[in-house]
Amino acid sequence: MNNINSSNQEQRRFIGKLALKNCFFAAKTLLFTIFLLTYGATGVNAAPKALRPDIQIRNIMNTLSVSPSVRIAKDPRNNTLYYLKQNGDIYRVNLGSSNSTLVYNSNNHNVGETQGMAIGPNGTIYLVGNADLVNNQTKGIIVKGEIKSGTEQRIWSTLAKSAGYPKSRTAYDHRFNGVVVSPNGNFIYVNSGSRTDHGEVQSANGLYPDTREVGLTACILRLPSQGKNLFLANNRATLKTAGYIFAEGIRNTFDMAFAPNGDLFGTENGPDRDMSEELNWLRRGGNYGFPWRIGGTDNPQQFPNYDPAKDLLLSPKFNAVQRGYFRNDPTFPARPTGNLIEPIPNFGPDADNFRDPVDGKVKDASVLGQPFSSFTSHRSPLGLVFDTQGVLSPEFNRDGFMLSFTTGDPTGETLAGPFKDSGQDLLHLNLTKVGNTNYKLNATRIVEGFSNPIDSEIIGNKIYVLEYGGNQGIWEITMPTR
Repeated sequence: MNNINSSNQEQRRFIGKLALKNCFFAAKTLLFTIFLLTYGATGVNAAPKALRPDIQIRNIMNTLSVSPSVRIAKDPRNNTLYYLKQNGDIYRVNLGSSNSTLVYNSNNHNVGETQGMAIGPNGTIYLVGNADLVNNQTKGIIVKGEIKSGTEQRIWSTLAKSAGYPKSRTAYDHRFNGVVVSPNGNFIYVNSGSRTDHGEVQSANGLYPDTREVGLTACILRLPSQGKNLFLANNRATLKTAGYIFAEGIRNTFDMAFAPNGDLFGTENGPDRDMSEELNWLRRGGNYGFPWRIGGTDNPQQFPNYDPAKDLLLSPKFNAVQRGYFRNDPTFPARPTGNLIEPIPNFGPDADNFRDPVDGKVKDASVLGQPFSSFTSHRSPLGLVFDTQGVLSPEFNRDGFMLSFTTGDPTGETLAGPFKDSGQDLLHLNLTKVGNTNYKLNATRIVEGFSNPIDSEIIGNKIYVLEYGGNQGIWEITMPTR
């Protein structure tokens, strides 16, 4: 058994990598599941704690089963809540009786490994999954369950499938995962994460020489919700010509959400270097910097004089450091021309610690009076929601809320999770638009003590948090109203 540092590293690293196979176990066993069952996500399911007296918390139910719980979503027509298991099982939640009913599984929608779920304004369920192919390749699959006219029966069909593309056979095969539906229901946005940690060569043990990212990776796709059997080529130019590329330079935007004003935001998980995690305002045609700019700073591996032995942001706790993926890299791709869009700066007071690359010390950006892009390293931000109905009290009205998956060390830097910073919490994000170029935010912790929270949904003044760890609970967070 590995120590607690390795445990927290695995928890953080495999967010959005639910499709990986464990080469040390049976070929059919998912690496994400094995690591967290072996090392344990947070094993004791202590109740989360509100950090304000006007916030109430109750446990709706626990969802623990052989397959992990990965997503939670509401049907906007009636606010019915559903949660998704990694094996494709979909459960409907009865909030009144605190139980759930299995309503669909892979026999209905034909996807056996799911990572994303969203529900459109007309009740259509969209699922995002992946399938393994020969020669260490994978493909993305997007299906939809549309309501049959005059009934509540859903008819499942394939919206899109991708061509096969090479995996890296590392912990960094993020694959297809997050999905969100546009407010008018006309489009879905799907994250296809990177196959590398920070743009390094990953040849799959020589099967794909000199391969870094490929046409289908490190991007966000925009697809028509009425699409049928769309084909997504593993070619960036072809995807752009078809109008399917929405944004590029994305490492792994595991979760996205629309704000009340219609702007789209996405959380972004950083690499195995002490570079900050991001929140981005996602716009069509934008390039968000990966792998050249990460967390508002340059990736040093792109420069010819890079010496990892002198890099104070490399910690031996992390897989990419242990395996030598940070290296002098003379063939690193040239930076693209044009502006790379920067993350949203966080002005604190919380989730804004960083390691100084000059002296290696951990510092608090807001205490120093400087902005920070955007969150403490290795927090693994996800579970993004907004008060789109404007029902919360003035302090929170129409604002955002975000989870952090990883266990942190609030006083030191003993864990691979965020340093001198607590994780596994719910943050209030007070976003302010700055002209037409970006936003700024203030992040404040309002609930702590979840067990690897992985997704959230909001209904009125209640935020529902789904846990991956412990008993995989669903918690109802009641926020103050106007």
